[in-house]
Amino acid sequence: MNIAQICFVGLIFGAGLSQANEWLEFRGPGGQGFGGKTVKKWTDKEIAWKISIAPKGWSSPIVSKGKIILTGALEKGGKTHLMVLALDEKTGADVWQTSLFTPTEKEILARHSKNGLASATPVIRDGVIYVHFGHMGTAAVKLDDGKAIWKERYSYEPVHGGGSSPILVGDLMVFSADGKSDPVLVALNAKTGKLVWKTPRTSDVKRTFSFATPTLVKDAGRDLIISPASGMVGAYDPKDGKEVWKVSNKEGWSLVSKPVVMDGMVYTSTGFAKANLLAIKLNGARGEVTDSNLKWTAKKGIPNTPSFIASDGVLYVLDDTGSLTCFDAKSGDSKWREKLPGNFSSSPMLSDGALYCVTEDGVCYVVEVSPEEGKIIFQTDLEEKTFASPIVVNGALILRSENHLYKISGE
Repeated sequence: MNIAQICFVGLIFGAGLSQANEWLEFRGPGGQGFGGKTVKKWTDKEIAWKISIAPKGWSSPIVSKGKIILTGALEKGGKTHLMVLALDEKTGADVWQTSLFTPTEKEILARHSKNGLASATPVIRDGVIYVHFGHMGTAAVKLDDGKAIWKERYSYEPVHGGGSSPILVGDLMVFSADGKSDPVLVALNAKTGKLVWKTPRTSDVKRTFSFATPTLVKDAGRDLIISPASGMVGAYDPKDGKEVWKVSNKEGWSLVSKPVVMDGMVYTSTGFAKANLLAIKLNGARGEVTDSNLKWTAKKGIPNTPSFIASDGVLYVLDDTGSLTCFDAKSGDSKWREKLPGNFSSSPMLSDGALYCVTEDGVCYVVEVSPEEGKIIFQTDLEEKTFASPIVVNGALILRSENHLYKISGE
């Protein structure tokens, strides 16, 4: 392990230790899907609270300074309002709600039947919430009172709606805008919302639309934004948005999985129609590095939608149909495979040796995992559609279903 890799690992685990009482972005500290210790089995007695949520959304909860933040869409007064709302972490009580955008009927209808109007998970830093509704609007909001700091629209023609969550890189808010044509990676000034740079994708594909959330990595001492798109995985310099390196794939579109990083490797999916897993070496390379840096691929049990977990030298990979596979991260060999009944769009979370996985129909599985085996130890049914990924804050498991939010802790 080189110095850059050690720094990255320290960043992830240091963030995890310091943010046990917060969950600031999609997939938590470092965006890698690691949560603190929480309950592995529960009954109604362990549910601290369950509340109804009127605004509908598939975005995952985030938490900061005792507030749970959600986004959603609410029908009111003959209009659809795209909203951000804050709830008290201890009680679930409403703190504030802010309507940010009112999309047109055309914008509302421009989405897949499984997609919602609020699918991107916000990100928080220094008391500011950065909210993204894809082509329908992007905003920065004060955590304390919900007042908007700025609101902007980066317009593009979507396919199936929005889905990519934003990340923060220095003073930039970065997200993908891979629509029907002219796909790009976009960086806004986080303080003003103004465009800083946009970088066109360099893949030559028929279907240009995708929804993957970027990942920030350290590679040979430099910050890089890893952002998959249709037909490619790109690495970009945050300073100017220039493409540093690229791994190409002839197939692959409408990909959703967020890249994960471990021991100097990046792991991601190619998306539809037949997803492949790509294992890419980080070694300071530049240019087209498909032949030199793509170390292995896998084709069986690879998701179009859920993101991976990389831990202890293995990858835990849950595909859309419930196939859970443990891959050796160095060789790509399959170590074991288990079947979880149901279909999955949310991403699993790893907590204290267990994966938390929730089906689209709301069945929650807790699976004890190790490099040697995986075993379902608990399951329960939320009895509602669920596309949001689970999170852990202050030892409590937070689950969002279509109409409800749960805090499960035994308190």
